[in-house]
Amino acid sequence: MTTSLIKPYRWLVFLLAAFYCLRMIFFGDWDGFGGPFRYLTVWALFLSFFCASRMMALLEGRSDLRWDGLVSATSVVNAMVVLLYWRLYFADPTLVTKNGTLGAPWLELYLHALGPLLQWIDAIFIHRSFRRVSAALAWLVGIVVAYLVWAEVAVGPLNAKPQGAVTSGLPYPFLNNLHFDGRMTFYVTNLSVGILLLGVFTAVAWTVKRRRPALVAP
Repeated sequence: MTTSLIKPYRWLVFLLAAFYCLRMIFFGDWDGFGGPFRYLTVWALFLSFFCASRMMALLEGRSDLRWDGLVSATSVVNAMVVLLYWRLYFADPTLVTKNGTLGAPWLELYLHALGPLLQWIDAIFIHRSFRRVSAALAWLVGIVVAYLVWAEVAVGPLNAKPQGAVTSGLPYPFLNNLHFDGRMTFYVTNLSVGILLLGVFTAVAWTVKRRRPALVAP
């Protein structure tokens, strides 16, 4: 991507993220407590939108804050969402969907494929955010832990659906079939995967940095 294409690319990323965020606010599933914010996918969407807005502000000289740690962590959260969603969906669609069928393709494919991809391209090739691993790790752990506390302490107890064999109310149907110890194991495993993904992203970004000059000023 040439320098002249960066601004329109970032506008595209920003406007798409803004559209889907507004769609979630006005037309999301508000049937239960927490509405669409019950889902990590939606957390990742709004994080991507915030990062896109900061990239535009930085590019246009309206801010000098790079937000490297958060941008890197958002990339990893997006990757966690994509990997987990499609792995569970192809294993058994009912694990992550209400009736076992994929929703509107234009929505699902953006949330679980195109949106994350667009954010990764900026983070790795344009913004070069993977500079401070410690900051990215702190943001990543903070985001994941905050979401898990939200799901276990607020979303689960305050919702009656979905119902499972063990409990009810947790945002993803399969979680309601697991006892607390099983859920903790699942959470720790996926956080560990996220930390591993951070290492992979950092290695890829380091390789790109060595082989290609920066497209924008550092």
